[in-house]
Amino acid sequence: MIHTIFKTEINHNQSTSIDSIIFGAGCFWGVERKFWLLPGVVMTSVGYAGGDHADPTYELVCAGITGHAEVVKVDYDPLQISLMNLLKVFWECHDPTQGMRQGNDIGTQYRSTIYCNKNSDKEIAQDSLKQYQNALHDSGLGNITTEIKVEGEYFLAEEYHQQYLDKNPNGYCGIGGTNCSFPI
Repeated sequence: MIHTIFKTEINHNQSTSIDSIIFGAGCFWGVERKFWLLPGVVMTSVGYAGGDHADPTYELVCAGITGHAEVVKVDYDPLQISLMNLLKVFWECHDPTQGMRQGNDIGTQYRSTIYCNKNSDKEIAQDSLKQYQNALHDSGLGNITTEIKVEGEYFLAEEYHQQYLDKNPNGYCGIGGTNCSFPI
């Protein structure tokens, strides 16, 4: 599969100088676009993570029987963009207080998630949650429901979902933030 933005094979076996993180923030089409636009991001793809099915498909995930969330895997060069800057985009691009939904998209597959490769990234993500929660409370908004954990299993979604909004510029994008800024 060729990535339509980066013009190379979708491959997450990057060099050791490249880090990765997985975000779930609602429909993966719009979330992926948020991240492929960022300088320092070297690869994105949409997929499924956080479930217990060995071979999830879009139909199974949408049926709510796999436990997976729609997610975006982001590979980035930490010398060009920090994890904290990626987390800022994540927190601001959706409403992490909505539980098992984002706007009109309802179901466990739309839950807010951060899946890290290592414990040190998990700690940074948890610290960012505390910072953003304070900002939300200051704005009169509710509690964050985002799941944060070290998660190793990521399943690439079907090809037609990859870079969907590049292939379909007028396609659906159901993500929307709280209009609350994340204080870096």
